[in-house]
Amino acid sequence: MMQAALYALPILFLTIFYLYPLLAILRVSFGASLTEAMEQASAALRAPGFWRVLWFTTWQATVSTLLTVLVGLPLAGVFARFDFPGRGVMAALLTVPFVMPTVVVAPAFLALIGRNGLLNVWLQRLLHLDAPPIQLEQTIWLILLVHVFYNVAIVIRTVGGFWSTLPPTLAEAAAALGASPRRRFWTVTAPLLAPSLVAASLLVFLFCFTSFGVILILGGLRFATLEVEIYRQAVSYFNLPMAAFLSIVQLFFTFTVMALYTRVQARLSRTLRLRRRAFARRPASWRQWAVVGLALAATFIGVLSPLVALAVRSFTLGDGGPTLIYYQALGENLRQSAFFAPPITAVRNSLVYALATLAISLPLGVIASYALVQPRSRWAAILDPLLLLPLGTSAVTLGFGYIVAMGPLRASPWLAPVAHSLIALPFVVRTFLPALRALDQRLREAASTLGADPLRRWWTIDAPLLLRALLISAAFAFAISLGEFGATLLIARPDRPTMPLVIYRALSQPGLMNYGQALAMSTILMVSTALSILLIERFRLPQGEEF
Repeated sequence: MMQAALYALPILFLTIFYLYPLLAILRVSFGASLTEAMEQASAALRAPGFWRVLWFTTWQATVSTLLTVLVGLPLAGVFARFDFPGRGVMAALLTVPFVMPTVVVAPAFLALIGRNGLLNVWLQRLLHLDAPPIQLEQTIWLILLVHVFYNVAIVIRTVGGFWSTLPPTLAEAAAALGASPRRRFWTVTAPLLAPSLVAASLLVFLFCFTSFGVILILGGLRFATLEVEIYRQAVSYFNLPMAAFLSIVQLFFTFTVMALYTRVQARLSRTLRLRRRAFARRPASWRQWAVVGLALAATFIGVLSPLVALAVRSFTLGDGGPTLIYYQALGENLRQSAFFAPPITAVRNSLVYALATLAISLPLGVIASYALVQPRSRWAAILDPLLLLPLGTSAVTLGFGYIVAMGPLRASPWLAPVAHSLIALPFVVRTFLPALRALDQRLREAASTLGADPLRRWWTIDAPLLLRALLISAAFAFAISLGEFGATLLIARPDRPTMPLVIYRALSQPGLMNYGQALAMSTILMVSTALSILLIERFRLPQGEEF
């Protein structure tokens, strides 16, 4: 009875704070009458703006996915086939962008290749130019570039992790039969990698389809995804029926993609459990070392250059030399806003929300993981797809659901950690679950034979062996909460801003000082997130992750 009550907690949490807000969106869209709802939907479908937004959302996600696969697949091959010094550090660096907040990455790329970015400043001085040679601000090219930066880690982790388990004897047998390296790849390796590549592509498409912060900050008014349009209709125009209709359209697309992904991922997971060994080898020739060197250089340039430019520009923005003026100005209310909160308050709010997210998502994630590993458990059949649904739901849609569903509670400061927990929960489960599945059941059986009760078995067997996985899950939840932007923008109280909200407010205001403050706060948030990711890589178990 006690066990059933525990396993019901994650389902109860998801029902109240996930399914109920989505049903509220349906009620707003179709609540008046079926006839009126059909008329509203028909009017929306006839509007040219709807199809323009839907088309842009779809094609930019498709192109972003293709570019991400083109960039990530060679890097996945290098990390899968070769074991070289610094491999773990490079893996950590490649993971940093995946959880880096959009409000940090956007200023980072502007600091590197914006009109006043480091690269443009250097090129203007070097070539004696009057105008910046690189002009990508508010263009689709910058959006695509940032999407690749964000999601390349998914391809490397998913495809590279599977690739590393493929025995080299398969390619060696093809080589013995006279197949060239290119033919070996297309006839032997590529068909085996297809399930993992499809799974990674679907996940990348899902994240690009629901892109919000990147489009909102870098795209300007010319570009809008469904996610951005939901925010504009709900907040700028207060057109809740239209926002609800757009949310339903987006949910239809994301749930379809998520259903395809779960089917492919389930097939891939069964295959991976049959081969747990990795076959990475040291480079054996100068050509292989050259390939590794090129991959390392591309990683350093592609991942580190925007983040380093962000930090450098936060100290050097303006005509003078190095300065701390933008960090010192973080406590100044330049706009005399009634809702001004000093940055130290924003930092405190972010930390409080992150700790509250840990307190909610970590116990629920552990309980859900134990429910999923139970043999022939009815809980697994309900929980497994339910836990993945928040991963396929946009944060803006979730925040909008809270606006229309929570009534007076939507002004509560604790609603933000609940939303953060829903977003972090799938990552907690997918990080903790592989370690729990790998636990040797014979240890528990031996403890039971010696007379240990279930609580004693858990404390003496499970807890010490699963501590590393628990730390990784906690670091993931903490980093995700620190950088969450979409839902927080809709439901956070103006007098309780988080670091991402302070950055967005500064970026949305004109003036060099506002921009400098945004760079300074972004640097602080970037360092905090990077430290969390390095902690994850420090304690990560081999083959102990699931996307």
